[in-house]
Amino acid sequence: MSDFEFIPTKAQRENSNIYKFMKQHNVSTLEQLSEKANDDLEWFWKEVERYIGIIWDKPYQKVLDISHGLPWTRWFVEGKTNIYKSSVEKFSKISPNKVAYTFISEDGKTSQITYLELDKKVCKLANSLKSLGVKKGDVVAIYLPMIEESILAILASAKIGAIQTVIFSGYSSESLQFRLQDSNAKILFVCDGFKRKGKPISQKNAVEVATHNTNIEKIIVVPYMGIDVYEKSENTICYNDLVSPHSESCLTEITSSEDPLFILYTSGTTGRPKGVVHVHGGFSVFVGYQAAFLIDTTENDVIFWPADIGWITGLVWNVYGLLIQGASAIIYDGALDFPNFNRIWDMLHDYDVTIFGISPTAVRLFKKNNVQPLKLHSLDKIKNIPTTGEPLDAESWKWLFEKVGNKKIPIMNLSGGTEIGGAILSVFPGMKLKPSTVGIPCPGINLDVYDDDGNSVREKDGYLVIKSPWPAMTNGLLHDDQRYLQTYWSRFENIWFHGDYVFVDNDGLWYMKGRTDDVINVAGHRMGTAEIEHAAISHEKISDAASIAIPDEITGEAIILFIVPEGKLDSNLGDEISDHISEKIGKIAKPKIVYVLSELPKTRTGKILRRLLKAKLLGLDLGDLSSLENPQVLEEIQKLG
Repeated sequence: MSDFEFIPTKAQRENSNIYKFMKQHNVSTLEQLSEKANDDLEWFWKEVERYIGIIWDKPYQKVLDISHGLPWTRWFVEGKTNIYKSSVEKFSKISPNKVAYTFISEDGKTSQITYLELDKKVCKLANSLKSLGVKKGDVVAIYLPMIEESILAILASAKIGAIQTVIFSGYSSESLQFRLQDSNAKILFVCDGFKRKGKPISQKNAVEVATHNTNIEKIIVVPYMGIDVYEKSENTICYNDLVSPHSESCLTEITSSEDPLFILYTSGTTGRPKGVVHVHGGFSVFVGYQAAFLIDTTENDVIFWPADIGWITGLVWNVYGLLIQGASAIIYDGALDFPNFNRIWDMLHDYDVTIFGISPTAVRLFKKNNVQPLKLHSLDKIKNIPTTGEPLDAESWKWLFEKVGNKKIPIMNLSGGTEIGGAILSVFPGMKLKPSTVGIPCPGINLDVYDDDGNSVREKDGYLVIKSPWPAMTNGLLHDDQRYLQTYWSRFENIWFHGDYVFVDNDGLWYMKGRTDDVINVAGHRMGTAEIEHAAISHEKISDAASIAIPDEITGEAIILFIVPEGKLDSNLGDEISDHISEKIGKIAKPKIVYVLSELPKTRTGKILRRLLKAKLLGLDLGDLSSLENPQVLEEIQKLG
């Protein structure tokens, strides 16, 4: 009997972009495509670029140049392209009246903008920025919630060759200031406040504190919820006043393939946040490839993926990938469960969404609260359900597959990172699926699984590595080449060490086992935190779990488990869960201690911050807290005596 939960239909396979691409090149399977791509990277990425339809002001002379070493590979050498020309500018001419975005605020206000209207508004803002002296290579910081002006600021910056850095709107003044200083930002976009779960959120104090000791010349204030009042001055400008006098026509700056497009910060396990740099050429091709081939975006699709633009997920799927494919998106600024759990399912139905992206954390939230989406709406327009951000446990995968996809829609689990520029592992259209798999390596990215000695392994846990360059690999780390080399290129020679622990089964499907710094070694037995946590979450009384290792005199390391109960707390729950894990994995995986928390410390994208659990428990320095969404939960953890 097959252990595949999902078997695609012929139409699901043959109607996909990647199948059409394969057919053009006489390739019959994804495995053959990967082999062909790995054998000839230049051929593959050249054909992908052509398929996506990137617009070049000057054709590139060579697909890639590794003469400076693999870590410093250059892509589409001597080419000139601006990502704006291949996205908004292109589709404002092809389909000017097509809706590009529908914006929905938490209080229910909606607005729409077509591709032509989007182009005109971007041009007005681009001219406005130029009037402030912003030029090619200057950095524009965007500290805004998920509103229209956020998208406009990103695109206007790209259009004039400025470098954008999007900073999550919930960050503290300290986190904001570091990013403004490190990026040397010249302009800062803010708003007059927003709401979350009906509560007013002010940014003003954070902005006033953060802009001290920076090179910010102008603060542009977008009117939104009217919570903050800013006094107009030479340095503080109202958005509407700034853009109103300017023309709706603006020439797009010619940029080279290697010109920076954006800086996006990602927190390391230790030390200061890393400034990841992506460029116009390679990122344009890669983000178009991701949108077209991974989640199968076409001009006819409507995407709803509640992912903030302050993260790579939001920039890939809600901005650049979306617009390069000429699709439409629903942008929601608010909490997914406010005012109730029906909110997002109503939006999926009302706007005929065809691609619905969701984080594993959100899946567990709906699962925990016994939400029944298909009892509200049929959701029969959805063709794909992508998910990313952290490992997706089997029970949550099944909930999503059954309760949202009605056992007919593929769960397109994918994994990558900010430094990657998107995903490196993904489910693709036409694949047979098992619960929680992240599919296969993306064709054109040569992945492998290594053991400690650098040997390739299968059907056992190992390190995820990349053996060849790809177009959107970060162009180093801002101001820190040594950290870039040390973090990604020092473990194995000329091999990108991604920091994930993975497993490949006998059908060639890949699974995430957690970060390598989240691997626990008990008496010589190595286990990924994800394996332990998935076993805990499979218990009906548990909604979420996190595991860490602490030093142990006898076994070297011992497992500590943190759980979030599904309902009321049972006094014997810790013992019950320990026994459950022992049955699921083996006695070696039995936690030494089980702690019960109201919630787990997580980033805004839903990643569990295990290092904080460990640091708090052991009384260590907590380090960088800029990405922590719920700092109050740390108070529930008492230091070990």
